Amino acid sequence: MPLSAVTGRAEIMDAAHAGGLGGTYGGNPVACAAALATIRVIEEEDLLVRARQIGDILVERLTAMQQSDARIGDIRGHGAMIAAEIVDPATGEPDPATTSALAAACAAQGVVMLTCGTFGNVIRFLPPLAICDELLNDGLDVIAHELQKI
Repeated sequence: MPLSAVTGRAEIMDAAHAGGLGGTYGGNPVACAAALATIRVIEEEDLLVRARQIGDILVERLTAMQQSDARIGDIRGHGAMIAAEIVDPATGEPDPATTSALAAACAAQGVVMLTCGTFGNVIRFLPPLAICDELLNDGLDVIAHELQKI
């Protein structure tokens, strides 16, 4: 549900005439109720902790892959959103061709990957916070296996 807010310094916010400053989605009561319900679920299900757990698994597994495969460059991110660069092992330069081939090979095995980055050589991970460790590791196993084949 769309929700927004408009904020700014008091002198700017107070300068507009009544009704002259706002947004299409600002203050929608249904969207506000949905936002509050979402915040409750985040708190009740401890999803911030789960995001850190997922991130830890991703970084640990990707670092292990990196130690045995020089094509994995920088690994970075926060929480469950992690990125890994695919690089030419000889030069360290971005390798979009290998990245694309890896994404296609993984898709053929049922693992959908998002490639991104200025040079198209980054794999971005952002699994749902409800993913179980077993399924996350299964996907990472596919990625590791397919990368070895390329």
